[in-house]
Amino acid sequence: MQESPTRDVNVVSTVKLKSPVDLVSQLPITPEAEKTVLDGRQQIREILEGRDSRMLMVVGPCSIHDEEAALEYADRLVELAGKLKDRLLIVMRVYFEKPRTTVGWKGMIYDPNLDDTFDIATGLEKARSLMLKINDKGMPIGTEFLDPIIPQYLSDVIAWSTIGARTTESQTHRQMASGLSMPVGFKNGTDGTAQIAVDAMISAQSPHAFLGIDHFGQTAVVNTCGNPYGHLVLRGGRQGPNFGADAVAEAHDLLTAGNVRPQLLVDCSHGNSNKDHRLQGTAFKDVIGQRHDGNTNIIGCMMESNLNPGAQKLNSDRSKMEYGVSVTDACIGWDETAQLLGWAHEQVGDVVRVPVGD
Repeated sequence: MQESPTRDVNVVSTVKLKSPVDLVSQLPITPEAEKTVLDGRQQIREILEGRDSRMLMVVGPCSIHDEEAALEYADRLVELAGKLKDRLLIVMRVYFEKPRTTVGWKGMIYDPNLDDTFDIATGLEKARSLMLKINDKGMPIGTEFLDPIIPQYLSDVIAWSTIGARTTESQTHRQMASGLSMPVGFKNGTDGTAQIAVDAMISAQSPHAFLGIDHFGQTAVVNTCGNPYGHLVLRGGRQGPNFGADAVAEAHDLLTAGNVRPQLLVDCSHGNSNKDHRLQGTAFKDVIGQRHDGNTNIIGCMMESNLNPGAQKLNSDRSKMEYGVSVTDACIGWDETAQLLGWAHEQVGDVVRVPVGD
């Protein structure tokens, strides 16, 4: 392209990536992983439709930075999920993209070496490889989509996704969600209000046409038919938590007024724990109590959980980092996670399944 003083003034360089179809061909989905994804999506849809009264539990690290620790966590979660599957559907948080309020580590896809080298090509390969391994274990995956190009590389291995509090108001992300193949949770805005997410649900269930890339990496017009499985995720905000019964009832009124799906999840981290991981259990128990008391519009919870509790500063010298400890938001540890999920299993009661067609 001809050089111009009006173009790329602040761009240092561009690096060509392999196309989505090339990465998928290099790391194809296995029959075992495909079954995990399809079964996970179908079970989540049935929970949203009220055909399956189990609760959806999305638990796992705030972000993935260590593949070995992530796989160990997945092994533990698979075993626990098998014991609790009659009343709980457990999905693992596998987050590779982290929105930042200002600057900071943006996740394994963008900086897999943890050293500001931004080797995105390697990050995409590591992310897809790890997701395939977790799915092969029989554990469905939930993630947040931040960059609208990423789904072309990873969406076939994901059972559930979210649009975050910072991007729920974005037209780009609403359009993207309208074409995603899995149920999508829209988080309330950073100020804690749910109306933004309700508006996003209305938008995402509608058809859209927008600019994106195709499987070959070519710029294309993407035409979608709309995603009917958008739902609200309450995560608190600057004004404080919104997991209590009054806030849940207010959110239900907004959903009803918007004529969108009334079911919702509660994220027990972020604003709902006042960014203190030690308070996640308090929020979780309150929400499970509301479900126990008959609020079936609450269909699930999210928790940020890791092998070990707390958080640590990012260090490019991996030998100096604590194993199984988050490098982003602080998480609860495995022991507390297992205890809370076991307690919830006792509280939620027997499962009702409605046959299709009734």
